[in-house]
Amino acid sequence: MTNSRSQQTTERKRGSGVRLVYDLLRDEILDLKLAPGSAIDEVQLAARFGMSRTPIREALVRLTGEGLIETLPNRSTMVSNIDFLGMPAYFDALVLMYRVTTRLAAQHHRAEDLDTIRAHQAAFSAAVRAQDALAMISTNAAFHSAIAASGRNAYYASFFDRLLDEGRRMLRLYYQSYEDRLPTRFVDEHEEIIAAIAARDVSAAERLGKVHGEQIVEQIGRLLTRHDRVDIEL
Repeated sequence: MTNSRSQQTTERKRGSGVRLVYDLLRDEILDLKLAPGSAIDEVQLAARFGMSRTPIREALVRLTGEGLIETLPNRSTMVSNIDFLGMPAYFDALVLMYRVTTRLAAQHHRAEDLDTIRAHQAAFSAAVRAQDALAMISTNAAFHSAIAASGRNAYYASFFDRLLDEGRRMLRLYYQSYEDRLPTRFVDEHEEIIAAIAARDVSAAERLGKVHGEQIVEQIGRLLTRHDRVDIEL
């Protein structure tokens, strides 16, 4: 019995260690603190986190599964590069999900959903005023994720969350190019979306979601064009 408990305790500690490493590295990759193409060294990570290489490897396997880390033929590991060539397909999916999730929210939301959405909007507005780019990205994602959840379609909500996560690196590049000053019209657009959802105006909600998504895509497209898709400074 004692050995069983000891083993369970060890497993819990390892599991929490994997989660810690996974969460921190994932945020650093998505927020560009770890630049695309940069090397990942298991030994350095083990020293940094003060743990064995086993939980480090497990965390890296999870990140590899999400496409954030790549293992090269020589078995070295690096942060995945941003797939600029795949951006058109990503943008198509992103705009579609803005439309669908906002429309469904207008149809199926509950009163408590609006409270959650408005709370995330307040946090997003505060981040914009503070010019805190990382907070802007996270609160914007939380805002749209809450809208998707209120549409009561778990498949759409899950897929949209994945798209929002994948786009964090692109949004970080965009904010950097404008010295982390986000135009206040995004705050106003969020308010318009909330109003349409609250009024259960399905057509207006879908239209506003589409416009909101297309504007983000257009801005990122201009950034890529300005840097010729290659010469982007991280």
